[in-house]
Amino acid sequence: MGAAMRRIQAGNALTAFGIGFTVPFLYIYVAQVRGLGSMAATSAFVAFALGALVALPFTGRVIDRRGPVPVVMGAAVAASVGALSLGLSTGVVPILLSALALGAGQAVMQPALATMIVWCSTPATRTRAFALQFFMQNLGLGIGGLVGGQIVDVSRPGSFTLLFGIEAVMFLVLAAVIATVRMPQVAGISGAMAKNAAPAGGGWKRLLRHKAMVQLCVLGFVLFFACYGQFESGLAAFGTEAAGISPSTLGFALAANTGAIVVAQFVVLRLVEKRRRSRVIALVGLIWTVAWVIAGFSGLGHGSAMMAAAAFITTYALFGIGEAMLSPTLAPLVADLAPEGSVGQYNSAFALVKQMALALGPLGVPLGAGAPMLYIGIFVLVSLGIAGLALRLGGQLSPVQDNPSLSRVVAQGGPGAPVAKAAAVEHAHV
Repeated sequence: MGAAMRRIQAGNALTAFGIGFTVPFLYIYVAQVRGLGSMAATSAFVAFALGALVALPFTGRVIDRRGPVPVVMGAAVAASVGALSLGLSTGVVPILLSALALGAGQAVMQPALATMIVWCSTPATRTRAFALQFFMQNLGLGIGGLVGGQIVDVSRPGSFTLLFGIEAVMFLVLAAVIATVRMPQVAGISGAMAKNAAPAGGGWKRLLRHKAMVQLCVLGFVLFFACYGQFESGLAAFGTEAAGISPSTLGFALAANTGAIVVAQFVVLRLVEKRRRSRVIALVGLIWTVAWVIAGFSGLGHGSAMMAAAAFITTYALFGIGEAMLSPTLAPLVADLAPEGSVGQYNSAFALVKQMALALGPLGVPLGAGAPMLYIGIFVLVSLGIAGLALRLGGQLSPVQDNPSLSRVVAQGGPGAPVAKAAAVEHAHV
């Protein structure tokens, strides 16, 4: 990695560490520590998501016009103000406004940081860069949550204020680190363009006419809804209501998910970076199908409580392995689909799709708690659908864009390089 990439990754990890301090405890803070009840806590989560959904549609154009550095810095400052004010607020309205600012700031950071990684990498190195980003994020979140859990005390509101204060400082550290980054020239990705190159024009109209990107957004929505959208909502409700999983076991399951990501990330990377991205995503769909079947077994009640707990923890671990396969696949794919001058727009659009999927994730709670086997059956079919959508997307991608390792063959002039180069050039000009 160059100096710019090292600073980006370091700032990203420190920010994840700060976020990890507060994310697991936000509900407890609003509902119990401030004594505002469950409805106020739920409203805070809604405000957090709403801030992201309002800000993201306008983020991409600003990134492409002004560059990602000032956008990251502005978003970090906004998130810092939101975090600090959240830790000091005692009433419903101040908490909701703080959550709105925090949600908007965190959401805007994602596509801006992704664009910085794109600018500091090439199609051949981008896979590893995004895998490292995902690894550092999960490591930071895990450590932050672990340390934060040792600090908080429900009987001492000041301990929660301290957590939000640390988070605010981490956002300011990110802004300071990014301010020192000297961005290189945008790396050329013309050889990785999709078969149906994006039509002329700009903004959302151009993106919506780009078939491959639209298909990727649909696939991304289903992926995020079926995985991240269910972790703390529908799947948690299924585990506690149908499988009889205790809250402590749910904590172990979440730890198993993070552990699987941290342990498997770079092992998985070696297996997927030279393979077609569309087939890797299809394989994730099959792995998650198995995960949902195992989750269903935990809720059947045919075994001991220990077997049910083991099955539930295994489900979360399998989801983690799938996430580790997606991290070096989805984000680089978005970047390689983006035409010149539209990387920020494409990253923001994909971040918006993720936020929408997360916002709709709790729709699975009534099924998970009230009709558990129907819930499992639906998401088994959804996971199989992910595999089908991924294979269909592969038909829209050029060889280099679907398998970035081909760009190394072209650059090195290895066996078959003339053929690969001809294919890349042909598809770049379609």
